[in-house]
Amino acid sequence: MKCEWSDLRDVELTSSIVHVDERGSFTKVFDGAAFGGVTSTQVCVSANHQRGTLRGLHVQVSPHPETKRLWCTAGEVWDVLVDLRIGEPTYGSWAGIHLTDVAPAMLTIPPGVAHGFQTLTDGATLVYLIDGDHVRESARTLRHDDPAVGVQWPLDVTMISANDRAGQSWPVS
Repeated sequence: MKCEWSDLRDVELTSSIVHVDERGSFTKVFDGAAFGGVTSTQVCVSANHQRGTLRGLHVQVSPHPETKRLWCTAGEVWDVLVDLRIGEPTYGSWAGIHLTDVAPAMLTIPPGVAHGFQTLTDGATLVYLIDGDHVRESARTLRHDDPAVGVQWPLDVTMISANDRAGQSWPVS
């Protein structure tokens, strides 16, 4: 089931059905056939120790754009997207959504949309399927606290990498 929660074009949240019995649960979070035979070149896991950890806002620009599909497999995160696609009516806008392992849903992030998240619990984990190879020369980081964008993070930042702290100001080139 696809849910509309954002005005950002091509951003989708797809809920999963959880099957529960006496053993526990089983959830299919991704079905490539349902997404037109999508294949991913990378599968990544982001495991985070501490509540308040912030990662992002990351994007890979042309000529090496990426589509990311992700879901929260442990704990809770506040996930944020910033539209960097020039010509889009939502250019410069951001959207945030609460993702949790209790209500599994896959978030699809199209090329040109920066992504970041803040952990709301200790031990929060995200799994990513990424279409496209990581190319360092195309990787960009938008400052998480850039006043021109105005993202409202729910917690004080407890941990952030030096790279993310040194992100670019708006607009990102």
